[in-house]
Amino acid sequence: MDTGGGCAAREPFALRVLGDSMLPEFVEGAIIIIDPEGAIRDGSYVMAEVDNEYIFRQLRIVDDKYFLQPLNDLYDTIEISGQQVIQGVITQKAGKRRKDHKHYSNEQV
Repeated sequence: MDTGGGCAAREPFALRVLGDSMLPEFVEGAIIIIDPEGAIRDGSYVMAEVDNEYIFRQLRIVDDKYFLQPLNDLYDTIEISGQQVIQGVITQKAGKRRKDHKHYSNEQV
């Protein structure tokens, strides 16, 4: 069996958040883990494919209708046709970007 060093199609993977549509919970540059096999529920954070673009939003299910809702009120909520556009569920987020971490010097205090 040759694994070729790549990931299986349905394994969890990481992405970096771009933009401010999910502020304040997810800052730009944060790393999120997406599980393509994650349980899709109302309130889940999901990655979905809409109009040939991938977006990260909170899933809201109201009266059997599906919506992708941003946390930042400056962005619009999008109605989607159903779960088939959801590519994965966000299962974890990492801390701030590495460049935002504290820096320590070797100086004696």
